[in-house]
Amino acid sequence: MSQFTLSAKVRHDLGKGASRRLRRENQKVAAIIYGGDKTPQPITLDKPAFYKAIEDEAFFSSVINIDLEGKSEQVIIRDIQRHPYKALVTHADFMRVDATHEITMNVPLHVNGEDACKGVKEEGGVLHVLANDVEISCLPSKLPEYLEVDVTYLGLGETLHLSDLPLPEGVSLVALNHGEEHDFGVVSVTRADTGTDGDEDGEEGGGDVAAEDGEKTE
Repeated sequence: MSQFTLSAKVRHDLGKGASRRLRRENQKVAAIIYGGDKTPQPITLDKPAFYKAIEDEAFFSSVINIDLEGKSEQVIIRDIQRHPYKALVTHADFMRVDATHEITMNVPLHVNGEDACKGVKEEGGVLHVLANDVEISCLPSKLPEYLEVDVTYLGLGETLHLSDLPLPEGVSLVALNHGEEHDFGVVSVTRADTGTDGDEDGEEGGGDVAAEDGEKTE
């Protein structure tokens, strides 16, 4: 589990006018900490430090320590609001975490073995990544930065599903908790597009792809 620490100050000046002044000063980012048995706490974050943190993919799937004027808050990030056309963050939402309660959040899915994938390298297929992240449930101390899926031996017409993902101890997939019918595909190999349009081979090929994506790899 990656650790990030941000320094913050209590935000006393609230309202739309205060938010506009904060953006004009361009030194701080408005944010809020909520959740747990405490009241929501508006805060400000140092802009350069926060912008540097959000460049790291792991920041979005980590427990973050916020040093709020000498008091520590353990949080995860829940949302970032951005300016509609400027490269600016206008607000960030953080949720408190309890070490004894599980949290749910999305973590990135990293695909390994693409260059050696059997269905691509040996069988001329095309690799399709069907999910870039997955929703997991775990205690904060068990939160992984990402999950990995190895496609080295994935053959043409095969699909790896959520149930094929190796999970760290104490981590479960939220979708699978709802039943086997939610065991969605995350990566597959299909036949390469021949470029034909409207002929019988093209129509049959489309049917094969649909069937292949629906079939679970043995």
